[in-house]
Amino acid sequence: MSTLSQWQLRAAFAARLSEMYGREVPAYTTLVDVSREVNEDVLRARGTDAERLGTIGRVTAERHGAIRVGTPRELGQVARVFGALGMHPVGFYDLREAAASAVPVVSTAFRPVDGEELARNPFRVFTSMLTPADPRFFDPELRARLETFLAGRELFPAELLALADRAAAEQELPQEDAERFLQLAVGAFELSGEPVDKAWYATLERVSAVAADIGGVRSTHINHLTPRVLDIDELYRRMTERGIEMIDTIQGPPAWRGPDVLLRQTSFRALDEPRAMRTEDGSVVSGALRVRFGEVEARGIALTREGRSLYDTLLGLVDERCSRSPGESRAAVARGVWEEHMPDSEQELAARGLAYFTYRVAADRPRDGSRPPAGLGELLRQGWVRAEPIVYEDFLPRSAAGIFQSNLSSEGTRDNAQEGAAYDAEWLSGAIGREVLDPFGLYEQQQNRSLAQVARALDLDGA
Repeated sequence: MSTLSQWQLRAAFAARLSEMYGREVPAYTTLVDVSREVNEDVLRARGTDAERLGTIGRVTAERHGAIRVGTPRELGQVARVFGALGMHPVGFYDLREAAASAVPVVSTAFRPVDGEELARNPFRVFTSMLTPADPRFFDPELRARLETFLAGRELFPAELLALADRAAAEQELPQEDAERFLQLAVGAFELSGEPVDKAWYATLERVSAVAADIGGVRSTHINHLTPRVLDIDELYRRMTERGIEMIDTIQGPPAWRGPDVLLRQTSFRALDEPRAMRTEDGSVVSGALRVRFGEVEARGIALTREGRSLYDTLLGLVDERCSRSPGESRAAVARGVWEEHMPDSEQELAARGLAYFTYRVAADRPRDGSRPPAGLGELLRQGWVRAEPIVYEDFLPRSAAGIFQSNLSSEGTRDNAQEGAAYDAEWLSGAIGREVLDPFGLYEQQQNRSLAQVARALDLDGA
């Protein structure tokens, strides 16, 4: 009997989820089509340079999804489902602190971590969990009602979880079991037709539209799916030309003349979707909710801790200058700040230790009998070593919160006189029973392996 390996399960799940979401949200299909057109045009215009951060095959197939759950138990079950696909929790994101409006969630992202697995299929799912224990958003009475409601629902059938555990343990599933797993897994993220309790949803929506989307219904659903594009500014222009209403900005670093770093994201606005609503007298009426949207991303080079600190400092400078000059375009301000302070070449990013690269000995450097220099910067400058950028595979809390916030119908409520409940990566690891990995550590391991190979090849230790 033929089997499907974890990466094949992951690729099949991503493709089926995309097909399902396209049926439910037709504007997403338009987004995918426009992304493909832009990628093809960029490839024609720039040739192999367009594939410096991933082959066109990888970029075109690449997706990330986003889902929301309510409890550590539910998040632990999500970890089991994605564990079947060879996806691990990476990074901790506190969107409560990153948003001006009420976004009472903490998040992680499930993704492959091995370079070969990422090259095969880099599917990721940004997964947010509600924080009912945070008194800034939920008073004791509402918290108790919310936790009771969440405890009484079941998001994932036992059969799906059993198949997921088997796939994780055996790293594959027989064809028939794989098909059943995929049917159940995709079905778990479809939008339910079950009527929504109108009064309960409205109660939570007064606190936060995100809280209502998570805790106001008895199921979960895919919140958005995100293709990757090579020119996000051009995509934004083309989507607008087609009459698709986009959010006001592209989140993340600005467009500028230097290397792309980290992640740029934008989306079309959440659309009114018809939903059945149950009223207090038990009758079912037609209503509409605005919770799902289509996001698109452009990925750049992963920054080191020092590079990320510089990035955060520059964001602060942009905020400061925009507050002093409210009439000036934020994009223009950001571009100016970047051109003042951000290195404008990959070589300088590498030499200053601001970004992650894999390194290899330059095969075409003429041999003149000289010894290679000791420092990485000189090895690069003198042509002994070539640097290949490592793609940023993760997320930015401020950008994620900005996307969420741009698609909310209201800012909600937040009592900043209260002290927020403490959540961090260690807490989340314990809650889901598996380690939430540090993205910096993953990039550093990849870089260090390549540096060790260079040192052996050039006999740098014996210098």
